[in-house]
Amino acid sequence: MQDIMQFAGSHTILSLAWVVLLVLVIVTTVKGMFSKIKTISRSEATHLINKEEAVVVDVRSRDDFRKGHISNAINVLAADIKKGSFGELEKHKAQPVIVVCANGMSAAEPAAQLNVAGFEQVYILKEGITGWSGENLPLVRGK
Repeated sequence: MQDIMQFAGSHTILSLAWVVLLVLVIVTTVKGMFSKIKTISRSEATHLINKEEAVVVDVRSRDDFRKGHISNAINVLAADIKKGSFGELEKHKAQPVIVVCANGMSAAEPAAQLNVAGFEQVYILKEGITGWSGENLPLVRGK
C-alpha cells in the first residue's frame, strides 16, 4: 500500500488519469446495465427476426444501404430519426426494432431516439453490418 501511495505522489497526472478511466468504465458499465436499449449479437438478431418478426432499421446512407443490407431492412437515415421522421417505421412501434449501422458505433443515438419516440423494444446490432457480413450472413443488394 505504501508503494501505491508513493507512486501516486510521484506521478499525480498518471494517477489522476487512471482514476478518471476507472470511473468512466464503471459509469459506462452501470449505464449499460440499466439501459432500455440492449446491444445484441448476430444470433440474437436472427432469432428476433425469424421468431418475433423484428424490424431491422438500417441507419446508413442510401448508397451504403444499396451496396448490401439485411433482408427486409428499412433504410431510415439517422438524421431523419433525429427530426422525428420515421416514415414506414411508424407502424412497427410494438414490434422489436433492431437498429443497424456500419460497425455498431453510430446506432446508439438513433436507437435512443426511437425509444424516446415510443418504440417499445429497441436493440442495437453488435458490430453492425461489418460483423454481419464478417460471419458470411446474407446481404441483399440494390433496392
